[in-house]
Amino acid sequence: MFMKRDYVVHSDEEIAKIRYAGKLTAEVRDRIKLLARPGMSTYELDQLAGALIADTGGKSAFLGYNGFPGNVCISVNDEVVHGVGRPDRILRETDIVSIDVGVSYNGGIGDTALTFTFADELREDIARLLENTRKALDAGIEQARAGNRVRDISAAVEKTAKAAHLGVVREYVGHGCGTKLHEPPEVPNFVSSQRGPELRPGMVLAIEPMLNLGSYKVYTEADRWTVRTVDGTLSAHFEHMVLITENEPEILTWPKMM
Repeated sequence: MFMKRDYVVHSDEEIAKIRYAGKLTAEVRDRIKLLARPGMSTYELDQLAGALIADTGGKSAFLGYNGFPGNVCISVNDEVVHGVGRPDRILRETDIVSIDVGVSYNGGIGDTALTFTFADELREDIARLLENTRKALDAGIEQARAGNRVRDISAAVEKTAKAAHLGVVREYVGHGCGTKLHEPPEVPNFVSSQRGPELRPGMVLAIEPMLNLGSYKVYTEADRWTVRTVDGTLSAHFEHMVLITENEPEILTWPKMM
């Protein structure tokens, strides 16, 4: 590992561990989506996620992190991020559900998220939210190339979100991730006054647009974790871990992305 104040470049040995952790995390993410169903509580879904993570031989990268009480983050409808599983929160057919999964395995960490629904046919506004949050992630990843800067990723995400008339959450951003859950640099989903560091091969970034149907403004509930939209509009969250290479960006949490 080569670490500067504002970025980390990982060694080949570290990248091999991070790549495997990313693969495991993607598999857990997709299994959670496959097994989730209306009628389950979000606590049941969290416990299922914990069992799936244990089956990998790894550990939840979130459980206990800064005191977080869940195995994964489960955020429903107007909840943006960091939702905590609850026995009294029952999933419904009409819900949209965001799951954020982190797995720590043998010195590597994977971090990935997606938002899904149970309905076969979506309302037009929900379809617009999900489709364009995925597109914003893809646009950000396309800019994750050596020689670009973090700001190029931010600009691509923000441009896609604005074109779809979606609010871009500002309080929570992407980040470096690899041997620690949060490493420098921060990766905002909007253009700030800072360009951020130049991207170099060996950097690993968690790019994660969080977009709302309404305002970008959010607040944190009394549980001190669950973040919700101020105006009560729906929110979506998609996240991939990306390795900066000499050529194309390598998506480390790609398998079975849904």
